[in-house]
Amino acid sequence: MRSEHGKTDYLNHFYPMTNRAHKNVFEEKIKEMQKFFGLTITGRLNPNTIDMMKKPRCGVPDIAEFRTFHGRPRWSKKLITYRILNFTPDLSTTDVMAAIQNAFKVWSDVTPLQFKRVSSGEADIHIRFASRFHGDPFPFDGPGDVLAHAFAPGSGVGGDAHFDEDEKWSKTSTGFNLFLVAAHEFGHSLGLDHSNVPGALMFPYYVYVNPNNFRLSRDDIQGIQSLYGKRRK
Repeated sequence: MRSEHGKTDYLNHFYPMTNRAHKNVFEEKIKEMQKFFGLTITGRLNPNTIDMMKKPRCGVPDIAEFRTFHGRPRWSKKLITYRILNFTPDLSTTDVMAAIQNAFKVWSDVTPLQFKRVSSGEADIHIRFASRFHGDPFPFDGPGDVLAHAFAPGSGVGGDAHFDEDEKWSKTSTGFNLFLVAAHEFGHSLGLDHSNVPGALMFPYYVYVNPNNFRLSRDDIQGIQSLYGKRRK
């Protein structure tokens, strides 16, 4: 259960662009959240809004009006390299590499993009597991709540994806399925923002789906193809 302070932190983090000139910024942030998730807009922390706050989710804010980040950042090349800097002890190295590879495949299946893992040296996307403060402005919060975050394409940390090591990662429905979370985060790494369409991979909250039955939603496909085009058959 989030404290009042925790709820304020939640709104400030996930809805940072709400007009600060408004006389009641807190109320406006609540309305923005309720609007994004299709809840009844009251400006008050009613039970439905509080229940939404409790769900495990991605750490990227929800405020974008479109399916892509502001300015539409994207990779200018078709072959994108990635490097796994460390591995969670929750899974074997083989299982982690398979989950990451399959998560990238979700996006290469519907675009001209290709992804290649490198084991050393530079890479476009760095992937790491970390806890709490880990060198970027967005520390993790321990078990539950924020599961991971990623950065839009660009230099430096651009494209990088970080996973909270305080979570229990799995390849099943136990804990949090690494493939599902990684596929979502890599959407951010490629330039997609959150979608407010329930059932979309880029919806902010974690929902388990059997990976064997997983399919991208039309919303996800339209978003990524608006940046990179369709895959040639």
